[in-house]
Amino acid sequence: MFEHTDGDRGQVGIGTLIVFIAMVLVAAIAAGVLINTAGMLQTQAEATGEESTSQVSDRLEIVSTSGTVTDNNVTDIEFVMAMAPGSNPIDLNKTTVQFIGAGGEESLATQHDEEGVTISNIQGVSDPETNPVLTDSSDRLKLNVSLNDANVNRDEIGYPELEEGDRVAVTFTTDSGATTQEEIRVPTTITNEDSSVRL
Repeated sequence: MFEHTDGDRGQVGIGTLIVFIAMVLVAAIAAGVLINTAGMLQTQAEATGEESTSQVSDRLEIVSTSGTVTDNNVTDIEFVMAMAPGSNPIDLNKTTVQFIGAGGEESLATQHDEEGVTISNIQGVSDPETNPVLTDSSDRLKLNVSLNDANVNRDEIGYPELEEGDRVAVTFTTDSGATTQEEIRVPTTITNEDSSVRL
């Protein structure tokens, strides 16, 4: 029914071979692109996972909060800080704290040379002034923040002294972005005998 010469069959075979080779090349290029993209996505997913884990776990834990009382006002706030369980080492020099309340908003670094901020060791940290790093779950540092009194000339942050019944929301943010929030409540009654109060 159909007549083909040997030359015609050869031409058809070469054309099919060229198309087949082209398809294999396209498939190989597509596979290479997919493998490369999958590798980049895997790397990005790993980095995102590590950052997300750090933002959740690398946070501070506030063990206790107290205030120094002068003339029935809280003039200094002392935070005893520790690492949260499962956290990597936390450097207080790379941590910020934010105060929000009736006295406004104030953000500052918790560095030892920040005006109105002092860091001292309670347990486990050998050099808290120049290297305040919590490396173990048993480590404890005391962070003292001096509040603003317009009548006294001293190192202090811009947030005003706390009066009876005041509430302040305090947020600590580590360098990895993990946050710890605490609400400070001043007792509704402070007597002249009180030199310090638990907040």
